[in-house]
Amino acid sequence: MIFGAISKALAQAGDPRFRGVLLRAVGLTMLLLAAFYVAFVWLVGWLVPDSLALPWIGEITFVDDLASGLAILGMLVLSVFLMVPVASAFTGFFLEEIADAVEARHYPQLAPADDIPFWDGLRDAARFLLIVILANLLALIVYLLSTVLAPVVFWLVNGYLLGVEYFQLVAMRRIGEREARRLRRRHMLTVWIAGTVMAIPLTVPVLNLVVPVIGVAAFTHIYHALAARGAGQSPAP
Repeated sequence: MIFGAISKALAQAGDPRFRGVLLRAVGLTMLLLAAFYVAFVWLVGWLVPDSLALPWIGEITFVDDLASGLAILGMLVLSVFLMVPVASAFTGFFLEEIADAVEARHYPQLAPADDIPFWDGLRDAARFLLIVILANLLALIVYLLSTVLAPVVFWLVNGYLLGVEYFQLVAMRRIGEREARRLRRRHMLTVWIAGTVMAIPLTVPVLNLVVPVIGVAAFTHIYHALAARGAGQSPAP
C-alpha cells in the first residue's frame, strides 16, 4: 500500500495542476533554506573576530575566512535537520491543493472535501511545527549518544511525527478531526512506516525539496486505502 501510494504520487508529478504546486513548494523551500543560510553565516561572522592573536604564534588573519568555510559546511549539515520542520511548515500551505489534485485524478467519484478554515490550518501547522522542533531538540541527545544509529533514530522519530501530521491533515478534510484521529490510531503502524519512508529522503539534498509535496499526495492515497478497507470496499486503482 505504502509504496503503491508513493508510486502514484510520483506518477502524477507531470500533472499541470500538481506540477504548479510542486514548483511553488520547491521554490519557497529553497528561499527559506537560503534565508537560514544567510542568517547562519551572518551570525558566525558576527561572533567570530576577523583575526586572532595567539601566544608564540602571533596574529592569525584568516580566522574569518576559516569560519565562513566552516559555516558553509555546517549549514549543509544543518539543512538536513532543517528540512523536517520546513516540510512540516509547508504541508499546511499546500495540502488542500495537492490533495484536491490527487482526488480529482484518482477519486473523481467523491464529493468535494470540506475546506479547512485558514486559521485552523495555520494553528495546526504551527502546533505541529513546534512539536517537531521540540522533539528533535530532545532527541538531539539520543542522536549524539547513538553515533552510527543516529540516522535510524532520526528517521524513526521524524517518521512518526511527519506521519501523524500528514495523515491527520489529509484525513480531517474528509471525516473531521476526531474521526481522523481515531482512524490514525487504528492504523498507527502503517502511518509510522509511511512517515519514516518519507523522512529518509528528507536527509538527501535536492531530493528532499520535493518530499513535502510527494508526501501529502502519497498520504492522500494511504488515507483513502485505509478508509476503504474500514468500509469493506476496494481502494481506487
